Amino acid sequence: MALKNRTGLFAIGTTVAAFIFILIAFCTPYWLQNDEKIENPQFIKIGLWEVCFVNFEDFRHHYDYRFTGCWWVFEEEYYIIHDFLLPGFFIATQFFFTLCTTLLLVGIFLTWMYCFCSRDHDKYILLLLSNGSNLVLSGIFGVIACLIFGINGDRRDWMPNWQHNSLGFSYAFACIGSLLLFPAGALFMIEARRARYRRLASSQPPSQYSMELPKSSHTDI
Repeated sequence: MALKNRTGLFAIGTTVAAFIFILIAFCTPYWLQNDEKIENPQFIKIGLWEVCFVNFEDFRHHYDYRFTGCWWVFEEEYYIIHDFLLPGFFIATQFFFTLCTTLLLVGIFLTWMYCFCSRDHDKYILLLLSNGSNLVLSGIFGVIACLIFGINGDRRDWMPNWQHNSLGFSYAFACIGSLLLFPAGALFMIEARRARYRRLASSQPPSQYSMELPKSSHTDI
């Protein structure tokens, strides 16, 4: 690993922390969950890609079938309740958080390149600016996803027993990770600015005129 200053080390650490939080949020099904304070809850938990029911039956449809177990949200058996299970706000949350995660994966790769890149490399400043901008954009998409789900996730007309549903740790991790992306991107941009100033200072020719004090004249009388 090339020698990094304190700003660069903080940028790397913040990016890695954001990646861990967002990866957990992306993969775990605890964006919304039941508080287990009622008997026989039909809804247990849901994440971006998985939902868990126990003897769930959508009252808006007339069919004798109850959903039990944890399944992929796009499972073929769920097609009859897709209009209930996958409302517009949930699809939007999936879309924006997937963009956030995808850009963060690119950011992790750029951060890995930064770890082994020398300050004297021609593309060093471009690498820093690209990574910083990418992480900030990823954070924007993540915050949009969190806002959409936070506003609509526990509304009354979605999952049953809405009084006993609450936002889970997966959603909290998504918020934390998304917010961490902003200081991570800012730190890379600050480092890029410092690198640019260092190059400008090193490219300037040394002054040809030295400041010398005039010699005092001494006359013997």
